[in-house]
Amino acid sequence: MRRSSSETKTVILAAARERFAADGYDRATIRAIAADAGLDPTQVMRCFGSKDRLFAAACAVDLNLPDLLGTPPGEIAATLVRHFLERWESDETLQVLLRAGVTNAAAAERVRAVFATRLVPVVATLTGDPEGAPVRAGLVSAQILGMALCRYVLAFPPLTELTREEVVEVIGPAVHSYLGLES
Repeated sequence: MRRSSSETKTVILAAARERFAADGYDRATIRAIAADAGLDPTQVMRCFGSKDRLFAAACAVDLNLPDLLGTPPGEIAATLVRHFLERWESDETLQVLLRAGVTNAAAAERVRAVFATRLVPVVATLTGDPEGAPVRAGLVSAQILGMALCRYVLAFPPLTELTREEVVEVIGPAVHSYLGLES
C-alpha cells in the first residue's frame, strides 16, 4: 500500500519519537528510525533532510499552558504543576526532549527555547514584572523539569509512587514562592 507524503511523515515522526526516547539523540540513527518506520533511510532524508531537522520536527511541542488570568493567585502554582504533570504523562515528546536535552546541546537549546518562549510571557503577565519574569520562569522550570527528570526519566521510586495531587502538594508551594504571588 502506497502512503501519501503526509502519512509517510507521520509514520517517520512516530518512529523518530520512539527511537529518540529509547536511545537518546546521539545514539538514534536515521537508519534505525527508517527501519522502525518500515522505510528506506533515503525516504527519511528526503522528508526531513537531516537528523537535526528530524529531531526538531519530532520534538515540536507546545506546552498548551492554561489561561491563568482568572485563576485566584493562591491556586495558580497548583494549576501549573497539575498541568505539567498531565503533559508529562500524556505526551512522550516532552520526555524525549528532556532525555535528549541532558546529553545533546541542540536538544538542550530546544528545551530552553520551549520554556523561554512559552513560560516567560505567562509569568510576566501573571506577576506584572517583565524584568523579573525570566528568573522566575527559570526557577519554575527548574522545579518542573527536576521533578519530571526524577519522576519520568530516572524513575526514582519515591517520586514515581506519589499521586499527582501529592506532587502538587509537595512542589506547588515552591512554584508559588518562585512566582512571588499573593496567596
